[in-house]
Amino acid sequence: MEMEKEQFYYDDKIVKNFLYATILWGLVGMTVGLMLAFMFIFPNYTSGISWLSFGRLRPLHTNAVIFAFVGNAIFAGVYYSLQRLLKARMASDFLSKLNFWGWQLIIVGAAITLPLGYTTTKEYAELEWPFDIAIAVIWVAWGYNMIWTILKRRERHLYVAIWFYIATFVTIAVLHIFNSLELPISALKSYSVYAGVQDALVQWWYGHNAVAFFLTTPFLGLMYYFVPKAAGRPVYSYKLSIVHFWSLIFIYIWAGPHHLLYTALPQWAQMLGTTFSIMLLAPSWGGMINGLLTLRGAWDKVRTDPTLKFMVVAITGYGMATFEGPLLSLKNVNAIAHFTDWIIAHVHVGALAWNGFLAFGMIYYLIPKLFKTKLYSLTLANTHFWLGTLGILLYALPMYVAGFVQAEMWKQFSPEGTLIYSFVDTLVEIKPMYWMRAIGGTMYITGAFVMLWNVIKTVASGQPVEDELAEAPALTVLGRGRIKGEGFHTWLERKPVQLTILATVAILIGGMVQIIPTILIKSNIPTISSVKPYTPLELEGRDIYIREGCVGCHSQMIRPFRSEVERYGEYSKAGEFVYDHPFLWGSKRTGPDLQREGGKKSNVWHFNHMYDPQAIEEKSIMPRYQWIISDKKDYSQLQDKMNAMITLGVPYTQEEVDKAYASVEKQATAIANDLLLNDDIKTSFAEEKEAKGDEFVPLKDREIISLIAYLQRLGTDIKGEKK
Repeated sequence: MEMEKEQFYYDDKIVKNFLYATILWGLVGMTVGLMLAFMFIFPNYTSGISWLSFGRLRPLHTNAVIFAFVGNAIFAGVYYSLQRLLKARMASDFLSKLNFWGWQLIIVGAAITLPLGYTTTKEYAELEWPFDIAIAVIWVAWGYNMIWTILKRRERHLYVAIWFYIATFVTIAVLHIFNSLELPISALKSYSVYAGVQDALVQWWYGHNAVAFFLTTPFLGLMYYFVPKAAGRPVYSYKLSIVHFWSLIFIYIWAGPHHLLYTALPQWAQMLGTTFSIMLLAPSWGGMINGLLTLRGAWDKVRTDPTLKFMVVAITGYGMATFEGPLLSLKNVNAIAHFTDWIIAHVHVGALAWNGFLAFGMIYYLIPKLFKTKLYSLTLANTHFWLGTLGILLYALPMYVAGFVQAEMWKQFSPEGTLIYSFVDTLVEIKPMYWMRAIGGTMYITGAFVMLWNVIKTVASGQPVEDELAEAPALTVLGRGRIKGEGFHTWLERKPVQLTILATVAILIGGMVQIIPTILIKSNIPTISSVKPYTPLELEGRDIYIREGCVGCHSQMIRPFRSEVERYGEYSKAGEFVYDHPFLWGSKRTGPDLQREGGKKSNVWHFNHMYDPQAIEEKSIMPRYQWIISDKKDYSQLQDKMNAMITLGVPYTQEEVDKAYASVEKQATAIANDLLLNDDIKTSFAEEKEAKGDEFVPLKDREIISLIAYLQRLGTDIKGEKK
């Protein structure tokens, strides 16, 4: 007896919209990235335009590539594959549209606010608190729509791709909410509720697992759907996919502390991060093997189908990046690689190959199907493939070389026991590598523009996207009961609620074990009696440092290595950061560490260095920050900031809050008077005062004064030897 079937329509218009957004934002994010690459060669080509400075554009680039390009690709792939795997239209067209338009508005908001300097400065979580709330709402709307659709499906079992989609939804929600706990000061200003070591641990619990559960698990789900579809082959191993999924989501969540090796983070947390990072190699490569062996018997098709070419390189890039991650978690390797361009190479192998190429392959697969036509040009697609592949190699390989050169030069001592190279010497040595990276990036983005033209011509030759008619038996006809001899996991695949609960438990265990002791057990973060809160002027200067994205190039974390102690001063202690909301340890040294900067150089040096770094050091690649010299400092939120800090546990007294402006006036006047002792500065400001008259802003009221106050404070609470 033939089963009665129901007819329904897949929502393909939402897939088309997300694909268009993927291409648009991908080109935007890559363009900004290429601009940044050329800033390492020509640091001042956007000089004088604050919103085009490196420090402000860097978070725009990372957010555009991760959340705009990759994010829209995830949604496009999930909306297409989920409906077909469940044989059901998305439960709510309204929620699908809310997901699309809400996500695009968040991206536009990021594109406006980040260049204007509104940032939390936390890696991959730079957006301020109103956007954090919006992201949570839109993410939950997408997840709710997905779960609702799963519950009304017409397929008995949930395919492996859907397991990864569920884990992505649950984990990103948890990570985002806990990492984004912050105390608002105004509409676009907040402070992290965590401080110092606690903030660092929570941030890299989030940061590493944003890579894991936004850049990896959803793309693994897409791999499990699109690779078999494009190849016309079943997944290599069902059992391997089960082991891959559960081991990956359980182990991944523990690995965040490997970003903080040799820092002030407690040793037990560092050890856990290293241990689980090494274990992570097995499930990661299990997934890669499952993906590549799915293509067994289809290699002739791989040679002729550009979709499969992109996907093969993507899976290979995933394997390379996930081998390198555990390698970098080994302390002896991390001692070499951390803070260098090796990390930049590592990140971009994952981003350009794994995420970028899988997204491109998916686009080439979907566009002809959605528009019911053939791809306009296989030649152009193959051109894109080779431009992209060579671009990745020319980008990554020089950065690996640059990383090794940096690490070795930073650590070299003469026979007399002194450091051989200055920090800037390394910049001169690796500049050819920056040229090669820029060329590789240019090739990669050129390939993306070739794809854009191919897509435009394909769409023009096709038909308008219509929702596809489908039919399938209702799940009530197929039955929900347990089947005789059915294994536990086969049963679990029919129970989305139970599967979601188990996945949630799996990802919560690691986070709870690492974070709760660090936050609740105060003895894990010992205090230092000499460490005091920032003065009101220093607090304002720190906010300028955050606004300008200085942490993107300068670390504030001296590791206990002979070379670093000799170069920078006494190694960093956990108790030094107890009043830092947020922490500013950094993850890359394009410039030297600043943890012990206070008192090393004069106020005049800092003033001139911000105005024209190349006048101080000809070989420097730091851009000019001349607007900080000219702009008036706004202190209107100062007391609100101090009161917020009191709420967060910083021991300001009410008297200090009441007298904050008097404190600022006194400290700012002292710094300004010291600067005006310099004849060049004195003459320059006298001429400016004469020219501007009543519009002249006194030096003591300018932003540079508070920034100098902050820089001169760094490390002075610890009386270590200044080198």
